[in-house]
Amino acid sequence: MSEIKNFDALREAMALNSEQPEGPARNARAELLLAEAEKLNIPLAVIEALGHQLKAYNYSSEKDRMFVPFARLLRLWDERPEDFDEYEVHTLHWVFKWMTTGMLDQPHIPLASIEKWLGEMEHRYRLAGHSERAVRGAEFSVAAHVGDLPRAERAYAAWLAADRDSMADCHACELHSQGWWQAERGADAEALDLWRPVLEGEFTCAHEPHTVLASSLAPLLRLGRLDEARAHHLRGFRLVRPMESMRGAYADHVEFCALTGNEARGLELLAERPAYFTDSGQPRSQLDFLAAVTLLMDRLTAVGMGAQSVPGPAERDWTARELAVHAREEALALSARFDLRNGTSYVGEGIRARMAQAPLVDRLPLGVRAARGIPAPRRTPAESRTTPDAVEKQAAAPDDLAALLADARRMSDGLLPHAMEAWAAVWRAAENVDLPAADRAEIVDHKAMEGGPEGIALFERAAELYAEAGDPGEALAARARAAYARALEGDIDAALTAVSEPYDEVLALYSDESTGVRQAAAVLMGRARILMRQVEEDGTDQVLAAAENAVRELLALVDGHAGDDVRLASRGAEAQAMLGELATRTGDLEGAAELFGWATEAFVAAGLPWFAVEYEARLAGLAHHLGDVAGAERALRGALEHGGAYLEAAGQAQLNLQLAEILGARDEVTEAADRALEAAHWADEAGEGPTLGAWARHLLGGFLLRQGRWAEAAEVLESALPDLGTETHGAGAVVQTLWWLGDCLGELGEHRESAERRLRAAEIARHWPEQQDHATLAHLAAESLGQAGLPAEADQAYERAGELWRSLGNVHGLVRALRARAWLALRMESGLDGARQRMAEAVRECAQALSEAEELESREQLGAELAHTHRQFGDLLARSAAEDAEDGAIEAAFEAALAQMTKAIAVFSSLGEEGLHGRTGAELAAGWLEADLSRPSEAATRARGVLIAYENFAAYEEEAETVQSRRAEAEQMLQLMEEQESD
Repeated sequence: MSEIKNFDALREAMALNSEQPEGPARNARAELLLAEAEKLNIPLAVIEALGHQLKAYNYSSEKDRMFVPFARLLRLWDERPEDFDEYEVHTLHWVFKWMTTGMLDQPHIPLASIEKWLGEMEHRYRLAGHSERAVRGAEFSVAAHVGDLPRAERAYAAWLAADRDSMADCHACELHSQGWWQAERGADAEALDLWRPVLEGEFTCAHEPHTVLASSLAPLLRLGRLDEARAHHLRGFRLVRPMESMRGAYADHVEFCALTGNEARGLELLAERPAYFTDSGQPRSQLDFLAAVTLLMDRLTAVGMGAQSVPGPAERDWTARELAVHAREEALALSARFDLRNGTSYVGEGIRARMAQAPLVDRLPLGVRAARGIPAPRRTPAESRTTPDAVEKQAAAPDDLAALLADARRMSDGLLPHAMEAWAAVWRAAENVDLPAADRAEIVDHKAMEGGPEGIALFERAAELYAEAGDPGEALAARARAAYARALEGDIDAALTAVSEPYDEVLALYSDESTGVRQAAAVLMGRARILMRQVEEDGTDQVLAAAENAVRELLALVDGHAGDDVRLASRGAEAQAMLGELATRTGDLEGAAELFGWATEAFVAAGLPWFAVEYEARLAGLAHHLGDVAGAERALRGALEHGGAYLEAAGQAQLNLQLAEILGARDEVTEAADRALEAAHWADEAGEGPTLGAWARHLLGGFLLRQGRWAEAAEVLESALPDLGTETHGAGAVVQTLWWLGDCLGELGEHRESAERRLRAAEIARHWPEQQDHATLAHLAAESLGQAGLPAEADQAYERAGELWRSLGNVHGLVRALRARAWLALRMESGLDGARQRMAEAVRECAQALSEAEELESREQLGAELAHTHRQFGDLLARSAAEDAEDGAIEAAFEAALAQMTKAIAVFSSLGEEGLHGRTGAELAAGWLEADLSRPSEAATRARGVLIAYENFAAYEEEAETVQSRRAEAEQMLQLMEEQESD
């Protein structure tokens, strides 16, 4: 650090240090600046440097160090109050609150000392003439901390009743504390009502809404307001992440993850802040953090991940089970120190309750991905739902073979989703048990249905057992299934050969009434399935015809026989779906859609909605291809409803994602975001987070952005980027995600980061044949760089954008880039001369394009652009006049500005009604210039012209706000000018 030569340099250095990130580095520089201040031999310099140091400590993990500079400040005040200026007097009394309540966070400071400081604060505030509001607020904090509830309620009431003055905390901080107390007392809804103005942005400060968002998480979860809780987590964590001093709020976000099934996200948070485990500067926030860590580790252990490696204190590796023990011990020991100091058990009881919390929701999808290497506990759709089938399936004891067999038969007769699991249980229980041939046949048959290399042999063994049991129809059905298993292995010819004999025999048996329609249908279905497999390999007309004939033969067989037999009903529905597949092969997409619709209706009517899902998904794709968006939406909603708890995670992801895309295209972004959120969640559960999940997050971020939910969108888009790849998702998706993210960051005021994302997107788009996106992104990046206070970099980016706009023949983009460079020039070495050159160039480019334009629409658009350029040229010249310049220079600048305004008015006027508002705005700007040039009469004339332009006020109902503003400004100008003329 260079030596500080004077007081101004010290103040500049302290201001720069205040802008640095919270933490030890900033604190260390504050200490060096205090040493430099002492060399200046200026008492106020030392006072300001001590205040700067105190603030740096307070907003860091080293809060325990702030008491020393404060004691020194207080001694200086007591000894030489005349050395303090008005601001430092205010600051000294302000930080008294930090000292009094800050002592509560340090268990080594006796309670008697804290009470003494509270009394000292009250005395000094009274002497300074301040309200007792801040004092009563501090007293409330003391009483609430130790658990003296009657005193806390009295102090709370006195705090709210006292007058607000300059010592009162800001509205946002006060509302946070008031809401926190309501939540502590079990009044969650009341707490959220108190916090609403902070959450909605009416009141903010350096640490709000950061802490309110964190504090609101548990109340929202307890009230079942899950969407708000998710939003507050994504929005709030983004705010606290870079702020070292906010460990308590950070702990609230870790706790949220533990309570909502987002354990992997919680581990990611712990990994980001390893120092939080051991930083001892504020023991109270360390206690809260350790309690949240314990809760998270207990959750991981409870879901079977106790041996999982987790982030923890440095110098050793930790498993979840080990860290749970360690964090609990540390938390209990630390809370015991507080309780010993306070003489109550209040802190310890609260910490034990916090660590013992049960999850408030099984799983709340957040839309963001967990960091790589941090596995999430896997859940299936059915895991969080209890179905009658599941309950009944679990009812029979594993060693009760008769009950297991009856259960399996009931479930397979009804084609229920868990039937195969039931038969697997029977297989295990039947090992080494002597059973009748019919029973053994069923058991082997269903074992074969599990697939695998032994499937064909098992089906053939089942056929032998059925024959032995005297059931030739079921024996033929098992042989048909064996044939289809061969087709699944790719040997279509062998399959057709194998099924031909069972096919002929079953028809003969059926005609002799020696077997039932169910058995005959099973064989015909096996044959039809084999022929459909052949269609996939050989789509010739002959093969298609053979498959269609087989399917129609099956339909003819089951027609009129289904009744209450769900198996026959399912055969008929599947046959309709097969005809739909064949129709797609022949190009009859409308016919295919109709057939798939019949199939799904048949499955649902038979009480088998889960079988409809596959065909509803096919129907959705066909409908979308045919332009029937409403039909596609109906099919997707039907598939999700009918799949329910039985739909696999990947299916949930795909269906929700397709529905999200349809809804988003129709601008129904709220539900589209909900569906994309579900898709991202289920993609992660299916292990497809880097592929399907990344695309879902990409869409979700876009939908959130379209709702103006910038912080949430930014979190989601940032989590999508690491997985989005040009090969998997396409370069367009990567560019769009970066583009959206840049927009979000710009709205959040993170302009440097916004520029970085936009430049990355522009670099990818630079290689595309079409350069429109490249130009737009370069222009947007330039805007961000300018807003980030980087004029040289912004000018360079605008120059590049201008070159691209010129190459594209886009005069509007070129002119706007030149105008932006003109404004930047005022902040750079080129100064006013460079600014004039750029703006004059913008005028020339626009005027030339206007003179060459042939189409009326193009001429009108270029005319408006030229008028706005003249207007901006005038504004630039007027603002460039330095206040300390000579009168002649100022007058010349105003005259030049007025000349540009006059040109703007003329061009706006040529545009007629379309240029009215632009003209009146330029007229008013010109009027004020006339006034500055001591021409009240001319200014009044311009004001009257604006009022005349808007005489028919009712005609501008849609633009009422603009008209009212212009009329009000014109009336003000007219009144002022008439007063000047009368003088």
